Amino acid sequence: MGVVLKQSIQNMVVTYMGFIFGAINTLFLYIKILPDEYYGLVTFILASGAILMPLMAFGVHNTMVKFYSNHEEGEKDGFFTLMLLIPLLGILPIALIGLIWYEPIGDWVSKVNPMVKDYLWYVFFVGLAMAYFEVFYSWAKVHLKSVFGNFMKEVFARVGVSILLLLFYFDVISLDVFFKCLVGLYLLRTLIIKIYAFRLRFPRLDFKFPAYTKEILSYSFLIILGGSAALILLEIDKVMLNQFISIENVAYYGVSVYIATVIIVPSRAMHQITYPLTAELLNKNDNEGLNTLYKKTSLTLFIASGLLFVLIILNLNELYLMLPENYRNGFTIVFLIGLAKVMDSLLGNINSILYNSKYYKTVLVFGVCLAALTIALNYFLIPKLGMEGAALASFVSIFIFNLVKLIFVKLKFGILPFTSATFKVFATLVLVAVLFDVLQFQFHPIFNIGLKSMLIVVMYVGILYRFNISEDVSGFLSKWLKKNTP
Repeated sequence: MGVVLKQSIQNMVVTYMGFIFGAINTLFLYIKILPDEYYGLVTFILASGAILMPLMAFGVHNTMVKFYSNHEEGEKDGFFTLMLLIPLLGILPIALIGLIWYEPIGDWVSKVNPMVKDYLWYVFFVGLAMAYFEVFYSWAKVHLKSVFGNFMKEVFARVGVSILLLLFYFDVISLDVFFKCLVGLYLLRTLIIKIYAFRLRFPRLDFKFPAYTKEILSYSFLIILGGSAALILLEIDKVMLNQFISIENVAYYGVSVYIATVIIVPSRAMHQITYPLTAELLNKNDNEGLNTLYKKTSLTLFIASGLLFVLIILNLNELYLMLPENYRNGFTIVFLIGLAKVMDSLLGNINSILYNSKYYKTVLVFGVCLAALTIALNYFLIPKLGMEGAALASFVSIFIFNLVKLIFVKLKFGILPFTSATFKVFATLVLVAVLFDVLQFQFHPIFNIGLKSMLIVVMYVGILYRFNISEDVSGFLSKWLKKNTP
């Protein structure tokens, strides 16, 4: 786990930098500077673009990782050339549909919120930028260089948004220019990661494609279903809220979801490097190595995500005291989405195992079925329960999807991510949560959050270290203590 741990820690630092800027944007700048309805519009544009991304990337960002290690050095230029061209199979039809049916699509999307219609092309260009960003980022990842790409993904865009919001606040740019620059920011991010990826290995156009191009195209087409299903599970709630309730509620919901999304940061950081490693283990049929990686990633991510979940839930009331009143009614949303994120983390690198295995077609069918279930649940629950209905729909769908994946991996690979340490971590989390739930301070909310968080972390980490629950965590802490002990 040496290279995994090193780059995971680097990626975690970068990702948390991004979330710090994201928190500044989400919890302070957006809600103070943009009118609620336009903040909701930003959330809708970015969520819709994210849903379009796998269609426009045509699955290449996953295909490249799966097939890269199968190629000899002399075959890689033809492979890379194919990877650059395949996304056009998704981009061109979507552009054509947008040109021909813009009016009816716009009328349908904007039935409740008419302002959305004028910004549909923004969704297309954001989706396009996201798609090719992931392609070039995967190019870097197959060379085991994930940190800079992660910086561009997590930090660059958020810092850019902060600057744009401040420019709008000081009347340097208008609201219309802000939205145009927002799209331009995502396009610029894609250009920068392209330059970086080409510096790692500059491709020579070679139209001598791999002998099994048909298999690559088939995999890419099928992986679209998996990518789309995964993003529908994550983003469709924000898009569908626009269809039933006023768009400012999308902003309120987005803030609550963002707070819960902090839980998934360690998982996102670790997956940048475990994805290609998992693909390599599967290609080598190294089942023992795969089992070890599965268990270690599960335990490490559960330790981190469980702590973050407890920190967020126990400090949420204090955090809400610092937000405008309209944004304070999201406890149920944060709890449900946060719990879903913990479940995702508990399954470790399971997605890497499934999408890089020979069983990916079956898994994609599961994903499509559950994406359809998610849409149906949102359609049924949002009109009845509003924002809480969207959160409940996401939680139920993610729980079912994770359960299906867990059972499937057990049946096909004979492995589970859980160990006795998993239950020890769970017991520790329950203990910490119960003890600190009754502990309340009467200071300023910021001081309360800082003090309670520090005490929770010290107690939690102390228990893990004292009882050596995780070898990786205990080893890292031992090295850190030796370095910092006189």
